[in-house]
Amino acid sequence: MSSEGKVAIITGGGTGIGKASALTLAADGYSVTISGRRAEPLEETIADAGEAGSRILGVQCDVGDPDSVKNMFAKSQERFGRLDVVFSNAGTGAPRGVAFEDLTYDQWMTVVNANFTGTFLCAQEAIKIMKNQAPMGGRIINNGSLSAYVPRPGSAPYTSTKHGVTGLTRAIALDGRKYNIACSQIDVGNAATPMTARMETGLLQASGHTIPEPTMDVQNVANAVLFMSNLTLDANVQFMTIMATQMPYIGRG
Repeated sequence: MSSEGKVAIITGGGTGIGKASALTLAADGYSVTISGRRAEPLEETIADAGEAGSRILGVQCDVGDPDSVKNMFAKSQERFGRLDVVFSNAGTGAPRGVAFEDLTYDQWMTVVNANFTGTFLCAQEAIKIMKNQAPMGGRIINNGSLSAYVPRPGSAPYTSTKHGVTGLTRAIALDGRKYNIACSQIDVGNAATPMTARMETGLLQASGHTIPEPTMDVQNVANAVLFMSNLTLDANVQFMTIMATQMPYIGRG
């Protein structure tokens, strides 16, 4: 299926998985709007795209803020005229080294707003556009996590939001059918990004030991996002797990 003329929005598009996905979709012919809280990483993504950078729009956005999300979608619509794919990728991790009982309300809400409320708000704006365009429809891809299935120690806010994203993905997939909107979730384990750099020095395991964990090239995730994006709308990958082959997740590690 040709990507020419198709439009995608990728949140958290200035770094890591979002950046790799934006560059990959743009290289495949998509026009792409990328968002993030800081302008400089967005500008770097556009610069790194080379000639394809002319098809990338960067918009500063806090996905936990309804007005900021509305503004970002409106600017994308003004520039590109339609919307075919949304990759809700923006998020943040759990506060490090904070016991469950010591988490503050603000620490909890920071993760909830970025990971869960932001995914909800972006899906709402996407549906409003997708159901009213011709041809009607589109695809929403939510960034889940292996934490959508099992937690790491000390990760209650992150794990809770990712479990919530799974329920939201299922709900959108059902409610979007009447508008020809497909919704899926990609669950990523140990992609090599700045966010996962600490895995090289070691992460706390359920056993209480701290061990280094293998990672995989983030381009693998970007390629998976491109594959999901390019499916015709009569097909959907409901859930995809892509992970470092040797990470301690399956069985006892």
